[in-house]
Amino acid sequence: MSPDELVYLGILAASIPVGFLFRYLSPPVKQGAALLLGLIISIATCGIHTLHSLCTVLGTWLIIKINWRSAPALSLGWTFLYLLFFRLVTWFGLPQPTPFANAIQLLLTLKMVSLANEIQSYHLEKKKEVSTFTKSPVVEGLSHEPSLYDIISYSYCYVGIMTVQLCPFFRYKTYADWLQQSNPLSLPGKEPCLQRLKMVPVYGALFIAVNSVFPLPYVRTDEFLDHNYFYRFFYMVAIFFVFRMRFYSAWCGAEAGCISAGLGCYPQGALSKPGGGPTVKYSPDPDTAVEYDFKTIQNIDCYNTDFCVKVRHGMRYWNMTVQWWLHYYIYPNAPFRAYALRAGWTMLISAYWHGLHAGYYLSFLTIPLCIAAESAMEASVRARLGPAGQNIFDWIHWFLKMRAYDCMCMGFVLLKASDTINYWSSIYFIIHIIAVACIGVGQVMKGGKKRERRERGEGEKEDVVREKAE
Repeated sequence: MSPDELVYLGILAASIPVGFLFRYLSPPVKQGAALLLGLIISIATCGIHTLHSLCTVLGTWLIIKINWRSAPALSLGWTFLYLLFFRLVTWFGLPQPTPFANAIQLLLTLKMVSLANEIQSYHLEKKKEVSTFTKSPVVEGLSHEPSLYDIISYSYCYVGIMTVQLCPFFRYKTYADWLQQSNPLSLPGKEPCLQRLKMVPVYGALFIAVNSVFPLPYVRTDEFLDHNYFYRFFYMVAIFFVFRMRFYSAWCGAEAGCISAGLGCYPQGALSKPGGGPTVKYSPDPDTAVEYDFKTIQNIDCYNTDFCVKVRHGMRYWNMTVQWWLHYYIYPNAPFRAYALRAGWTMLISAYWHGLHAGYYLSFLTIPLCIAAESAMEASVRARLGPAGQNIFDWIHWFLKMRAYDCMCMGFVLLKASDTINYWSSIYFIIHIIAVACIGVGQVMKGGKKRERRERGEGEKEDVVREKAE
């Protein structure tokens, strides 16, 4: 493990016991202590580069104060443009930011865009209440507009900073609810925390073991290309396995840090979604014990990531809180109507958010191709099969889904366009060829289906004419 990864691991481990201590604090003390601890960690790991995140926060606050109506679009433009500057600072003679500064910048970009949307919704609902004299039915609405201190406290809350890039995204409303918990000590903590951590040693051990046998740098060597095709193909399966084990262990640990603090704890009846929080207003029965969950800060569903059938579903279970952010703030505003094109737009934005490396774009923009392929095959092939045939189709679909993610992972970890293309060419772009072939087969069979319907319709008309003649 690299020194940076060891620091990540140390911060991650420290966040869990610290979280339990925060349950003893009153709301004002909790807010101040969480801010102070977050700032200390930011400055210790980022140094002078902490100013980048501060500029992002202050710029968003200024946008909200000047024009809350247009704040969502303006904040998105501001934070994404600052991301571009942040990644090109060396062009302006400024020092290269640390990986920790990059991680904080990524999370703050999500937070600031979400905050602008929440504040716009707050003002719109307030205006509606004044005009209709009725209480707003909005479930996730804010009770008041956050002050500058509130915004800075949310931005640098230790829960998001201590686990930096690994931390689940959470909205300001989730943060505010955490501060105002009436009796944090009564909320579940130890048991769900241990439940989330129980598989972490397994994931960590598998990561270390498989990574030692299949190191990523070996892919870039000429010796790697001397191996047979099946070895080169299998290598991406191993690399994606290592990738998953690394993030499974990290995200489960990060979730445990949130759970120990009580962040994102809501009654099960609130039907919370990862990233978004409660979706319905829930009033518990006073005679019934309330059961809680931490779905709001759930960032990974390890089982469904591995065993869901479709490419589009795989995205739902991976980095779930960020997927929620993309679904609510990016996908609806895509300049396209077709699902595959809207998904492509969303993946393009996601790639930009991750970085400027060409490998991100090659990987993320392969997803719409795979989605189009699986949609074509489902409509033209699976729909014509019986239950047994559909079961076989789903198993083949699952196998190809995993290989598609194996292939896309290579671009994500190799980063450079040349390295990614070299690897994909070493396996003859097999995944891309299969995807294009599936789209072609789907189109051909779709055309055949139309001809069948047309011929059947013409035949029915002939029968009607014949019956009338008789």
